Amino acid sequence: MAQVLEFRLPDLGEGLTEAEIVRWLVSVGDVVAVDQPVVEVETAKAMVEVPCPYGGVVTARFGEEGTELPVGAPLLTVAVGAVDGGPGAGPVPDAEARGPGGGHRAAGSRTSGDAPSGGTGGSAGAAGGASGETSGNVLVGYGTGAPVARRRRVGPRSVRPASGTPVLREPGVVTPEPAAVREPAPEGPVPVISPLVRKLARQGGVDLRQLTGSGPEGLILRADVERAVQAAAAPVAPMVPGTASAPVPAPAAAGEPAGRTGQAAGQEIRIPLRGVRGAVADKLSRSRSEIPDATCWVDADATELMAARTAMNAAGAPKVSLLALLARICTAALARHPELNSRVDTERREVVLLPEVHLGFAAQTERGLVVPVVRAAHRRTAESLTEEFARLTDAARRSALTPAELTGGTFTLNNYGVFGVDGSTPIVNHPEAAMLGVGRIVPKPWVHRGELAVRQVVQLSLTFDHRVCDGGTAGGFLRYVADCVEQPALLLRTL
Repeated sequence: MAQVLEFRLPDLGEGLTEAEIVRWLVSVGDVVAVDQPVVEVETAKAMVEVPCPYGGVVTARFGEEGTELPVGAPLLTVAVGAVDGGPGAGPVPDAEARGPGGGHRAAGSRTSGDAPSGGTGGSAGAAGGASGETSGNVLVGYGTGAPVARRRRVGPRSVRPASGTPVLREPGVVTPEPAAVREPAPEGPVPVISPLVRKLARQGGVDLRQLTGSGPEGLILRADVERAVQAAAAPVAPMVPGTASAPVPAPAAAGEPAGRTGQAAGQEIRIPLRGVRGAVADKLSRSRSEIPDATCWVDADATELMAARTAMNAAGAPKVSLLALLARICTAALARHPELNSRVDTERREVVLLPEVHLGFAAQTERGLVVPVVRAAHRRTAESLTEEFARLTDAARRSALTPAELTGGTFTLNNYGVFGVDGSTPIVNHPEAAMLGVGRIVPKPWVHRGELAVRQVVQLSLTFDHRVCDGGTAGGFLRYVADCVEQPALLLRTL
């Protein structure tokens, strides 16, 4: 006799209270294994594949793609103990129903009518059978084994009618399947990495197989999908007699910005502030409302720093990035000015100096601005920092960062020079106390050794919480950073 278990959206950690369904990885009637990913969700911090702690047959899904669900809301139900979910059916095959340790997962699990434990529901696996094993944490990357590939069940299959109740279809019996509930055909292999790009394409009615990507090796990017959506929505002017057969796009209305030709004149566009964009908006608003910040800046001659990096990379050792050298300078400056590696305890009215530097760095991705964190940056070499920056940047672009890799920073380094700008007044990344901004490094006239010369100049800006220190401390930090940029040998004193 099958037992129907309900799997609810687990607590994804770090204070997150909701998540948006990006893509279902299973359909009603699929056989799932213990710890197999069943849905991909987007939180305010990361894109996460959520595995199911039960093995069996999926009997229902709750929520369409694009729906936002709170923690503890039902995700799906699984019939454990029967392949087809019907009465008297045989047991689920061992390969489907057992976890990595071989223990069945149905014993001790709550049914669909039970309330979730702690409001998270299935965040820890149910107790095992004879082996007593569990699936562990339901987040991919924290479980007990590698995810099992999705498999379709064999034999009789069930059809989900409009009421949502699975109905057994016996072998040899021809039963019309309701067209309204058929699963869409897969899109087929297309060069798309980001699930967000697929979601945008579905929402805009764009066939990804008809697109040519502008990314590396034809990778389809978000910008490619957005252009296709705009092109499909753009009005076309009537043909002009005597001209070429190609249609002429209708001109934009007077005063209408470029790229908005698909929008009717005077029509509003509303973009929901949720997911990463919503989290960024909340954090920036909180920073501005709670932190009395101030900004100071200085121009520095980075010619020697660039030459030092060139010499280091020419020596045959692992390559060192410019960001890693700037990070090394930051950690050395924070050792001299620990007030800027702190937070404010508003309830106890105390400034808390933090013992370690967990360095965040701003990274722009298709999902928006994220700030991955390099743990214990003050104990890393320039080579180690380079490797960690590269790893986290790649994970950010693939939307593969975990919540733990996006939280816990104590100081942020923001290299906005990659956008071709010289300066900025960064907003402190709450609850941190300071952020160093780095502009582009460009040739400029500079007085060097008493003579006018063309040097590689960069603007450095420091935004800091005025509660943790005064301008003298902030100025001392920034001046030390600038001195190290101009004379990298100063770093040797701190090694």
